[in-house]
Order: sequence, then C-alpha cells, then structure tokens
Amino acid sequence: MFEKSTAELQEMVSLAVTRALQEGSETPAPAPALNLSATDAARLIDHTLLKPEATEEQIRKLCREAQEYRFASVCVNPTWVPLCRNLLVESPVKVCTVVGFPLGATLPEVKAFEAERALQAGAHELDMVINVGRLKSGNHQIVFQDVAAVVSVARRAGALVKAIIETALLSEEEKVAACVLAQAGGVDFVKTSTGFSGGGATVADVALMRRVVGPVLGVKASGGIRTADDVRRMVAAGATRIGASAGVAIMQEFRKQGAAAKPVTEKESAY
Repeated sequence: MFEKSTAELQEMVSLAVTRALQEGSETPAPAPALNLSATDAARLIDHTLLKPEATEEQIRKLCREAQEYRFASVCVNPTWVPLCRNLLVESPVKVCTVVGFPLGATLPEVKAFEAERALQAGAHELDMVINVGRLKSGNHQIVFQDVAAVVSVARRAGALVKAIIETALLSEEEKVAACVLAQAGGVDFVKTSTGFSGGGATVADVALMRRVVGPVLGVKASGGIRTADDVRRMVAAGATRIGASAGVAIMQEFRKQGAAAKPVTEKESAY
C-alpha cells in the first residue's frame, strides 16, 4: 500500500523542493479576513501535557479541562493513555499520544510496536516523530518506511497519524522533503514541532507546509502557541490543528475578546 522506490521518492522530493521554493518567492495574494470564534478555536486544539514530570493529578485536570472547553483532544505520553481513555470514554474529546517522542531516532519496527500498543490502550490519534537524522542525511527511503510502518498499524485501527517533522532542526529544503515523505507514507497531518528542540511553530513554516501538502492533508502547528492571536495567525497560514499546553489561557482570551476580536489575514500574519 505504501511502497515507493528510492528513485521515486527522490524525484518527488526534488520536484516539490523546486516548486515550493519558487512559490515562496512570489508575493502572496491577500487572503480573506479570518474571524475565528471561541467555539471554532476549541475544536482545533490538542490540549497538551507531555512533560516527563507530569503527574496523574495533572493528567486528570487536563482531561477535565478538555471536556469543559470541548477541545479536539488531549495529547499525552503513552503511559497516560489508559487513564485518559477511561476519563474521556463518554466524551467527544479524543485521546492523542506520541510515538518515537521526542527524538524520533528509534527503529521503524519499534515505532510500529509502540503505535500498536498505544492504540490497544485506547488512543485515537498518534503524533509520531520522523527520523530527523536520517532525513538530514538524505536517507529518504528510511524516513518513508519509518512513517509508513506507523501508518500501516494506525489504519487497521482507524486512527489518525500526524508526522512531527521538527522544523527547528531543518533547512527549507528539508522541511519540504519531510512533508513530501510523510504525505507519501500516508499520514493525515504534518506537524511542526515536538516543543523539545528549542523552537516551535512559525507562520512561515506553517505556510510552507500547507503549500507542500496541498488542501487535503492536515497541518498541525505546535510549539510556542500561547495566545488567541497566535492561533489566528497559524490558522490563517494554513493550520487545521493546534497543539498547545496553554489551551485554557487561550480559550479564556478568546471568550474575553468575543466576536469583536480583530480578524487576521494570511497576508498580515506572514510579515
């Protein structure tokens, strides 16, 4: 289902890099003004707690907050998946967990096993870290196989997969290559960051990722998103999911601003 030769992958990456960098040099057309309601914003947010020192009580609080604000999901480390699944079993809030986190340097079969166990424990969505070192070494086949192994497991369970490409560690060409390889591997989203590598989501990276994957695939902006305006700018740039540990503060700001919040256009957000 997800078989590609090394030559095919190389050609896909080369064409995408040329196209994306050429499009990026052109002046973008103004986008319609974005006026995001609090309700719409909540539906985009993966309410996140991935710190290694997170306690059970903190995870329980995360789930309570996710239910209160009707977030898209809670995003937690695999050890907390069974607890979150039990707490959210009658809730529309999904359970998202991470695979190969935060370095992405484990073996494809290990990531596949981790994904399978997480799904068995009750996860609905998997945010996997690609093999960044292999990508930077030009080993496109290994990166592709790594992603495809997790996607294959997820498909059998009807789960979503988001590929974390860790933009802070990549050149523009590598960001394009990562998106192309993740899309070829069958993911549902490409995601900017783990938040553990010194950099998070930027408007420019989200816009680049959206240009590369087109209108169908999801783009998740994650890392350093702390305000309502941060969310608006990421969505205007093309994000369809937001990863944030500051979800409650963001929602309180949205509710305080109400419908009078100033719209942010894609052009405004890019400069």
